[in-house]
Amino acid sequence: MDGATIRGLLEQQDGVIARWQILAAGGRDSDIARLVRRRLFARVHDGVYVNHTGPLTTGQRRWAAVLHFWPAALCHESALGGPSWPRAVDDVVHVAIDSKRRVGQVPGVVVHRMRSFEVVALMNLSPPRVRIEQAVLDVASGARFARQAVGVLADAVQSRRTTAARLLAHLDELPRLPRRRLLAELLADVTTGTYSVLERIYLRDVERPHALPAADRQRRVGAGQKAACREVEYPEQRLVVELDGRLGHEWSADRWADLDRDVSAAVDRRLTIRLGYGQVAEPCRVAQALVSILLARGWAGPARACGPQCPVRAVCGDSHSPGEGNSPRTA
Repeated sequence: MDGATIRGLLEQQDGVIARWQILAAGGRDSDIARLVRRRLFARVHDGVYVNHTGPLTTGQRRWAAVLHFWPAALCHESALGGPSWPRAVDDVVHVAIDSKRRVGQVPGVVVHRMRSFEVVALMNLSPPRVRIEQAVLDVASGARFARQAVGVLADAVQSRRTTAARLLAHLDELPRLPRRRLLAELLADVTTGTYSVLERIYLRDVERPHALPAADRQRRVGAGQKAACREVEYPEQRLVVELDGRLGHEWSADRWADLDRDVSAAVDRRLTIRLGYGQVAEPCRVAQALVSILLARGWAGPARACGPQCPVRAVCGDSHSPGEGNSPRTA
């Protein structure tokens, strides 16, 4: 058995190695059995081992899944994991294989069969994973709510690992992707700058379920070169809500800090609040802020909490809350 080759594989693969790799390096099953008996190796899956007997790290679980189903690549949330991806889920490993293969199930691993595996799988990466655009669109398409899909797209762009234009281009290659129409609308919104989808989400998830006053929309003010279009305006309260649909910066904590400062600074003059996908994707939280501003600027209410945990309840009181069986509209 070529010890240098084995050590190199273990170093490259975060301490994980497959039986077929050991055999290719001149090892035998008896060598594997000896290493396991001496507690230098521990079995992870059939034919996959790690070079210690303690708990596995996230990286080791991912390598073990990929090697067990080889040729395979990380996909969905597992392909997005890392410090720049706050939505990564570490308790399940998602791997992609070619759609023609049939494999069994392994606890803790979800296998996705892909028709375009050879095209989207980047086997030169360590560990192999599908293209970032494929992973982002797969996760977004599986989101339960539109606002969650928005959050997935926003996180991907904010981390600078892809762009809205690249996501939209890759979406054209996935005609069978679930919720494809919604994702196409969202990404087209961002790339063209129209933001009509963001406006619809604001109306549906923020304004209406929380009983905010009906706003004037797309009202043109001024004339000539100084003309402007106010996207959402509450004229009696002299409050303007501008919806910024660019993906990336709007997801940062700084934008929430700006909104918090605007709430505190609500004074008797026209106030403009700028919201992005990141805020609208947390509709109850942004509704709570807007209700506070509207009340401070003379609105009589009442607002309405959309569920027992909705933070708008703290502003409007329990009398305007829905039944206890409802849930708040949070992402």
